[in-house]
Amino acid sequence: MCRHLAYLGPPVNLRELLFDPPYSLLRQSWSPRDMRGGGTINADGFGIGWYPGDGDPVRYRRAQPIWSDPTIAQLAAVTSAGAVLAAVRSATVGMAVLDNAAAPFAEGRWLFSHNGVVRGWPDSMVPLATGLPVRDLLTLDATTDSALLWALVRHRLRAGVDPARAVAETVAAVAAAAPGSRLNLLFTDGRTVAASVAGHALSIRTTQRSVLLASEPHDDEPGWREVPDGHLVTGTATEVRVRAIGQV
Repeated sequence: MCRHLAYLGPPVNLRELLFDPPYSLLRQSWSPRDMRGGGTINADGFGIGWYPGDGDPVRYRRAQPIWSDPTIAQLAAVTSAGAVLAAVRSATVGMAVLDNAAAPFAEGRWLFSHNGVVRGWPDSMVPLATGLPVRDLLTLDATTDSALLWALVRHRLRAGVDPARAVAETVAAVAAAAPGSRLNLLFTDGRTVAASVAGHALSIRTTQRSVLLASEPHDDEPGWREVPDGHLVTGTATEVRVRAIGQV
């Protein structure tokens, strides 16, 4: 289980986005308000990815609680970006705790996070994994369900499938292979976002110029709305669409 968020809009200071709100991602690492299906804290690592202008994203990932890193708060205070994906991690029992196991996973402009768990891991994923190029399996960031989910999404993206369909198809395939899995996936390329809601909570808040998606609202201000389970959020900073995953 994890907590994650994505932001698209005018440049925002990372400290103001991730550390300062009353129920910030920082606070959700030790005091989440809406963990479902197990887990109490998110202390097995964290990661932040942000886009400096039009370039590929920069990532900072660590296999430690976000509150224990002396550098990240200082870095966030002097960094602003118009596109951000960040996560704090609660590792499933038996899965690796190391820097590379923390989201966001990346390739080029793509960033990805997973909040949830794949049931029956790893046996349940063997049929889907065998459909991937061997090189992709040998170069997984980590031997975790989240890293394999990213490989499945990325394989579709490389084939030219649009992000919304890549996420939706991956959720459907994994749900069929491993019933009961929790599959909140979050993707951005810095300009668009795609997020599934399948077993965990996700809320969104929009303005005329921005969109913020988060596992939990980071404050009690009006404007947050919870996305129903079994739905997909897609859009840009100025336009957001919510539809059933099966309708994508």
